[in-house]
Amino acid sequence: MNEQTRIPVILDGDPGHDDAIAWTMAKASGRMDILAVTSVAGNQTIQKTTYNTQRICTLLGIDAPIAQGRPRPLIEPPMNAPSVHGESGLDGPPLPEPAMGLSELSACELMAKTLRESLTPVTIISTGPLTNTAALLLAHPELKEKIARISLMGGGIAYGNWTPAAEFNILVDPEAAKIVFRSGVPLLMAGLDVTEKALILPEDFRRIAAIGNPVADIVAQWLEFFYIFHKNLGYDGAPMHDPCAVMALLHPEVFTMKPLYVQIETAGKYCRGATVGDLLGVTGHAPNATCILNVDRKRFADLLVDAMRFYGEGQK
Repeated sequence: MNEQTRIPVILDGDPGHDDAIAWTMAKASGRMDILAVTSVAGNQTIQKTTYNTQRICTLLGIDAPIAQGRPRPLIEPPMNAPSVHGESGLDGPPLPEPAMGLSELSACELMAKTLRESLTPVTIISTGPLTNTAALLLAHPELKEKIARISLMGGGIAYGNWTPAAEFNILVDPEAAKIVFRSGVPLLMAGLDVTEKALILPEDFRRIAAIGNPVADIVAQWLEFFYIFHKNLGYDGAPMHDPCAVMALLHPEVFTMKPLYVQIETAGKYCRGATVGDLLGVTGHAPNATCILNVDRKRFADLLVDAMRFYGEGQK
């Protein structure tokens, strides 16, 4: 693909099995120019998510600077999810040890440097709490115009998963989410409304495993690990939360989207971390996010399987 048509991106996440699969898709697409990778505390501690970030980049051959994010949310103490992703944050098959070190810059400052140096606006793909992205907007408001969009996995218009009202990524740092949603930067929101429909079924795991390259083998095992947890909750497959934030940029035709005005609840006793979407337009506010509400599950699965073939056809 011509360099001019590639999407310059910063990957910001808390890997995490589904973060890792999202980044695998970003690299495989050939359509994303990965300029930087930043870790954030969420699924596990910042030390663990940073180590996982380095290992994933080594596995995938992502040659971009890596920076460690803040060790905690903007205001509240850290919150982790070892019951979902394991004690390491990425339990499952062994991964290579990091082949690259960390930038001396913080995640916020690496993001800022990347935006300054890019000739075109950059898309930030946030698949964890929005702590780093909010810190960037607070510290460097002059760089807002250098952000093309923020494609995020977080929230849910209809319901939550960590509380009845709140999804995990937003609940970890609702103050950060509030800053991002009020920023005026174009937002693409992949919440639970769509991600829990983006199921990869056991037969899809087998199709990926059959491809036979080392990355596909690992992804199949990640999917199996992720599925075991969700199967106990009644799911038919592994919900691909974070990959939706990547896939929606590459293949928007697979999704149903609706512009909505979304507010973040930060004060409520029962609804802290809720993403409150104005489905009926009762507030009179213009939409501030394009919310993804549905997906063609079979097409999504086929695209994920096809992406894994890249790693058997020669990495670049």
